[in-house]
Amino acid sequence: MSDSRHLIDVSVVTRYLPERSQPDAQRFAFAYTITVLNSGAVGAQLLSRHWIITDGDGQVQEVRGEGVVGQQPHLPPGHSHTYTSGTLMHTEVGSMQGSFHMLADDGQHFEAIIAPFSLAVPGALH
Repeated sequence: MSDSRHLIDVSVVTRYLPERSQPDAQRFAFAYTITVLNSGAVGAQLLSRHWIITDGDGQVQEVRGEGVVGQQPHLPPGHSHTYTSGTLMHTEVGSMQGSFHMLADDGQHFEAIIAPFSLAVPGALH
């Protein structure tokens, strides 16, 4: 949505979790920390999430659910919410993208887009 009253910025920091991975079993664990910032003029609540996770073999997994890590945070204008979660993949490299379904204080429903980001074991990408 291009309405500047409903503007959510999403930033992501990822990291590989070698202590939770089993490369010999094709099990690669990654953590991602998401910051959701309300850059708009109207408060909004994060109601649900939709993730599209693609591994290095092109296998796609979709995840939908309420809130994020058990919360449905309300973000007044200028406020942010940060949380950390994780995913497992069968390959050393993959990507995630998706959206958060938001409900603004003025009753407007809208999507906050999460741009694609990479998940990679250090040294796996050249």
